[in-house]
Amino acid sequence: MTTLKIRKAARADAADAWRIRREAILHQCSRHYPRADLESWTSGDLSAEFSRIVAEHFHVAVVDGQIVGTGLIDLDTGKVDAIFVSPSFMGRGIGRAMMLHLESLALGAGLRRLHLEATLNAAPFYRAIGFQGDDITIYHSPKGTKLPCVPMEKAL
Repeated sequence: MTTLKIRKAARADAADAWRIRREAILHQCSRHYPRADLESWTSGDLSAEFSRIVAEHFHVAVVDGQIVGTGLIDLDTGKVDAIFVSPSFMGRGIGRAMMLHLESLALGAGLRRLHLEATLNAAPFYRAIGFQGDDITIYHSPKGTKLPCVPMEKAL
């Protein structure tokens, strides 16, 4: 892999973020959730609301000019979300680099704790980078899909 750069996302990055989200979910979550639930969770077209959220809260990982990963942090609440990597770039440390980047931003904003809702397949990744949490709750997606998830926290 050539040089990885992480930068603040722009509204123009929303289509790539939407595509990466769908590809990553369908690729990584298939052993943990029914296909119908994944299709429901990832269905639809890019919305103006998603584009707004990308512009306000997302960061993107870029390799050779191509967006290959995303991450979201709300610097008011410490909520982390949308850590997705294109399947063809998984396993190269991009997710870990994104999390280090978001943690740095959180520390700079004076946050002392991060929290997230991990999919069942992603919980081991988050544990490996210091998040804690074992309970399983139900995530309610904006589209009404209900998926088991693991609420997790990390002290900074």
